[in-house]
Amino acid sequence: MKALIVDDEPLARARLRELLKAHDDITEVFEAEHGARALEIAVATAIDLVLLDIRMPVMDGLEAALHFARFDPAPAVVFCTAYEEHALAAFEAHAVDYLLKPVKRERLSAALERARKFIGTPAEPAQIAAAVASLKTKRTQLAARVRGELRLIPIADVLYLQADTKYVEVHSAKEMLLIEDSLVQLEEEFSDIFVRIHRNCLVAKSAISGLAKSAQGEVAITLKHRPDKLEVSRRNVAQVRKLIKGL
Repeated sequence: MKALIVDDEPLARARLRELLKAHDDITEVFEAEHGARALEIAVATAIDLVLLDIRMPVMDGLEAALHFARFDPAPAVVFCTAYEEHALAAFEAHAVDYLLKPVKRERLSAALERARKFIGTPAEPAQIAAAVASLKTKRTQLAARVRGELRLIPIADVLYLQADTKYVEVHSAKEMLLIEDSLVQLEEEFSDIFVRIHRNCLVAKSAISGLAKSAQGEVAITLKHRPDKLEVSRRNVAQVRKLIKGL
């Protein structure tokens, strides 16, 4: 079993690494100082178990857990934190257990026993959506895998999202990357940021400059600082017009 310790405190990582030595089925132990680095390691190496702190810079543990839930198969996540008030949120993020610091040897053993039952179990899309809703939070970045490496895309940089077969194209000002999220889940998670203009397209409200109409009567959205024109379906025209008037 490959384990990943994620904590911004070196001493906390060292303590957990030492405690894990007592468990023969832990074959490798990796370390990361924040959630973003943890995701990079998990993409490059098939991680079975994540011991995850909550309060960290760059990307906190709750957001990292939402990303891990989208892995197939998803690693078992055990939160390790000094803040007891995070317990409910941790379980709503589909952690298999929750440990308070300083982590006790007996409690870690019990958490690992629970985790072994979850390893290799894929998360259902409905569970992921429920985790996002129950945490009353959303990711600040989307995760794309590019040639076996992780690329994080800040939500603030995304202009529009377009479904393409089994993937979603993420279009920013600089590039286009593919992610494995569903457009429906993205719409639910980021309803305050994006508007649906077509069954296969969500557009960032802040990126919209106006509407254009073709000679054939088709309506399209125009974007700020980009030549792209994105088709608006008939069923979404009224909603989009209303939104633009309010911008």
